[in-house]
Amino acid sequence: MNLTAYHGLHLQLHDGGLLEIVLRNDKTLNSADAHTHKELAYVWRDIDASDDVRAVLIRGEGRGFSSGGDFELIEEMSRDFTALTRVWKEARDLVYNVINCSKPIVSAIHGPCVGAGLAVALLADVSIATPTARILDGHTRLGVAAGDHAAIIWPLLCGLNKAKYHLLLNEPLSGAEAERIGLVSLCVPEDELLDRAWAVTRKLASGSPTAVRWTKYALNNWLRAMGPTFDTSLALEFLGFTGPDVREGLASLREKREPNFQEQAPL
Repeated sequence: MNLTAYHGLHLQLHDGGLLEIVLRNDKTLNSADAHTHKELAYVWRDIDASDDVRAVLIRGEGRGFSSGGDFELIEEMSRDFTALTRVWKEARDLVYNVINCSKPIVSAIHGPCVGAGLAVALLADVSIATPTARILDGHTRLGVAAGDHAAIIWPLLCGLNKAKYHLLLNEPLSGAEAERIGLVSLCVPEDELLDRAWAVTRKLASGSPTAVRWTKYALNNWLRAMGPTFDTSLALEFLGFTGPDVREGLASLREKREPNFQEQAPL
């Protein structure tokens, strides 16, 4: 696997076939700009095909995992059809590529975890969070449907009622609450996060490759079965990027105020 082919993501291959992926942009809390979003979608294909990689750990550098989509990218999508369709394809491929990657994936979640970063964090085979991690889907606050990953996995992990509550109301969860409702695998103290995540990653890498990978493949058929639901949610999300609410949502986030969405919608 050519680690130098990636520039928005920071990749390092450790002994034993352990691949570390780091989201790193401290100025924007590791937000995903256009370049990083594309790499986050397609790195999983290279990982799947690599004989060097046995397991993956993904984490964020500094103050959090990821603050979600870059504002400049969102603005470009709202006014440029070519950009919109390009990012739609990347968002679709990101989810399916993580699901179809044969190598086991562990996410270590701390601080804010939003948007595309959250998609990878929750679709990982084992997700480990700190008690103060702040997990937030964020889509309805922006003024678009909760697409990305939410419809394909939240109801399976935490149930439909909890999924609706947090996705419709844009209510954040702490890592402790996320573990309580089953949204993440484990919640561990802040100072134990990386040690525990690496321990899980090493154990996955040392197991029988066929047993681990085939078990993952079979279990992920639950997610594949929800493909049509995910495709619908993603299509509706990106339809929303063509409307007025996303422009108001983005402006309100930039101005750090409450949004003033349209009162009526032709639905």
